[in-house]
Amino acid sequence: MHTRGRRLRFTAVLALTVLTLTGFSTGRHHSHSRHGSSGGGCSSSSQDHDTSTSSGGTTGGSTHRSRPTYRSTPTATSSATARPLKDGTAVLKRCASLDDPYSTVEVRNPNGREALFTVKVAYKNSNGSTLADTTSQVSVPANGRSTLRMAAASTGILDRLDHCEVDPRATADR
Repeated sequence: MHTRGRRLRFTAVLALTVLTLTGFSTGRHHSHSRHGSSGGGCSSSSQDHDTSTSSGGTTGGSTHRSRPTYRSTPTATSSATARPLKDGTAVLKRCASLDDPYSTVEVRNPNGREALFTVKVAYKNSNGSTLADTTSQVSVPANGRSTLRMAAASTGILDRLDHCEVDPRATADR
């Protein structure tokens, strides 16, 4: 009886060793290891059949190579690798008035991604002196344009207002 038990145990150990070396998984272990052979065996989402090699050693008589830890690589849109934003352009479409105390400005985004821009409008009298100025921010889609309505700095300046001047450079928030 002992011979039969030893033979069964030897067969089981041999089968498990063959399965381990060929990439089959018993489903009981969730180790992240790279097996010596590539391809073959059952496919599983937790198995890696990459043929690249890594350093490893021998443990317990079977070959086991540890898999290097892979971290996700930053994408082009992440702040770590993103290119600096270019400033946009601002064009005055309509100056504030007593009837409508809002200036209308069109802002264009030259960047390949959405960006937030700061726009500045100066309110001038007939001598060209600045009565007041305001700044506001607007989000503009990638390679697109947005219209911004900016309230005059105060309604008290509107009766002396001759014209508005917009800074043609819309500063991108970095």
